[in-house]
Amino acid sequence: MCRCLRVSASGYYDWSKRLPSAQQTDNQRLLGRIRELHEDSRGMLGAGRMHEDLADQGETASLNRVARLMATDGLQGWPRPKRRGQRGQLALTPPGVRNLLERDFTALEPETKWVTDITELKTREGKLYLCIVLDLFDQRVVGWSMHHRQDRQMVIRAVQMAVWQRQDSHPVILHSDRGSQFRSGDYQRYLATHRLMCSMSAVGHCGDNAACEGFFGLLKRERVYRTTYPTLDAARADVFEYIERFHNPRMRRRVARQDLKFSVLSQPSVISG
Repeated sequence: MCRCLRVSASGYYDWSKRLPSAQQTDNQRLLGRIRELHEDSRGMLGAGRMHEDLADQGETASLNRVARLMATDGLQGWPRPKRRGQRGQLALTPPGVRNLLERDFTALEPETKWVTDITELKTREGKLYLCIVLDLFDQRVVGWSMHHRQDRQMVIRAVQMAVWQRQDSHPVILHSDRGSQFRSGDYQRYLATHRLMCSMSAVGHCGDNAACEGFFGLLKRERVYRTTYPTLDAARADVFEYIERFHNPRMRRRVARQDLKFSVLSQPSVISG
């Protein structure tokens, strides 16, 4: 074999007895951790989000290194399905309500900008509707509600959950589309009573509520499209687990990491003379 491959026998035996390098050993250790996180996420994490989770655990590997190890091991995130756009129906805006966000989905403080929307989940027992309230500061779901009918009471329950967790009573912008649930009198009165400033998207502009649509896209791509729910209760339990045990903890860790980075950068440098 050595003669056919034109290598020396001594070189082959030296290679076969050579111990793995420090880089190879560390790659194997890191790959083991990547496999664990990938399995814990049910195969949802791609290279970008895998890199974030590894950074939360103190790993200093670069994004390219993580992507290379995942590709070598055949690991990948759940791909986003391609869907055709749908036209929305014309709906009138309640008097005095306008688009306060104007597609500015950045928030420098918590409890200043919230967005809300409804999506549907299919089960063998029928459709389950989910309404969420998302805080744009840290992308956490601060309020949610599920029901087999998408009525205004389901929407109000989701907003109530967010209000109950609110730390302060200052006004908060709450943005939604022009669905009938959000235009209802009960919903509008609840917002006015609890110092929530109603903001609504323009007609046929789904991008006006892109932050909420983005969360629903993650939820469905990472969990719903990969699961067949036999009952409504099974769907409720899975969505609860995703929001409270997967999504919200990741968002808290991300904010904590950003706060730590900012505190380190803002500290004055000490020059010893």
